[in-house]
Amino acid sequence: MEELRRMIQGIKITQLVAGEVFRMEVSLSREELLELLQRQEPIFLRHIQPIDRMLPIQGGSDDLQALAELVRNARIRCENGTTAIHLRRVDGTPYPYSAADTKSVLDAVIMELGGETAMQSPDQILSIFAGRDELYVGWGTPSEQLSDWPGGAVRFQREEGQISRAKFKLLEAERAFGLYLETFREALDIGAAPGGWTQLLLERGLRVTSIDPAELHPKLAAYPRLTALKKNASDVRFPPDTFDLLVCDMSWSPMQMAKLVLEKADALQDGATAIITVKLMHKKPLQTIRDVVAKLESAFELRKAKQLFHNRDEITLYLVKNG
Repeated sequence: MEELRRMIQGIKITQLVAGEVFRMEVSLSREELLELLQRQEPIFLRHIQPIDRMLPIQGGSDDLQALAELVRNARIRCENGTTAIHLRRVDGTPYPYSAADTKSVLDAVIMELGGETAMQSPDQILSIFAGRDELYVGWGTPSEQLSDWPGGAVRFQREEGQISRAKFKLLEAERAFGLYLETFREALDIGAAPGGWTQLLLERGLRVTSIDPAELHPKLAAYPRLTALKKNASDVRFPPDTFDLLVCDMSWSPMQMAKLVLEKADALQDGATAIITVKLMHKKPLQTIRDVVAKLESAFELRKAKQLFHNRDEITLYLVKNG
């Protein structure tokens, strides 16, 4: 909320779910707001739902009937490519229907109007948020809503043999930053143990050099493309231009992490990609981010900073080494 207040003059914010979901009112037009958010995407905002209509919640079948009637009246929107239905709800909402029941009824209405529904990669999304008194309903493209997942909550299926849930962070970063990990060849993983990020990179076919004084998971020993260095990263040196990808997901202080990454910059090729997490351990997260980015910009260009769904008290940076 503080980030948005700094971006948008006169914004009014009402929390719907403490620390998680809020309603904002701005003097900008919808087009002006979306253009601003596309040009300067906030770090901490994962999802934005337009509010085209607000329907009072009755607590019975009238609620679903009102939604169905709203969709019927939006015939042109239903005919505008494939549509996904997303429903989120505040705890204790009197809206009685589940996401599955709501989707089933509204999907039928869309198909009745000659439209198509989609679970993945829709052209547009009908987003519904069930509050304590009202349903907030809005249409938008995935780009306008910043995500094609409900509430920006990107979820992955845990796999058999997965070393840690940290793997989900790198999977989400790949998606959020428009990267394809398999296009890289030589990766350096700083602070790799127990090896969740290293495992994903190896699965994508990369050669990986991991550094950590702690032990990697024994399963990783089966990969001949892995070089595991059981050392402190500050004690290791590499020839110039060795790696085209650096990743770092360490529970260190932000400035110490930045210093360590910069020490390894010479080992990266010009134009190499870096994906690193920044732990926000202090009371001024926006200042911490500015300080870390300013330090890293001596060797890197920041392409995007984002608090991903799988981040907690941290953000993820996507950087490219200066040529």
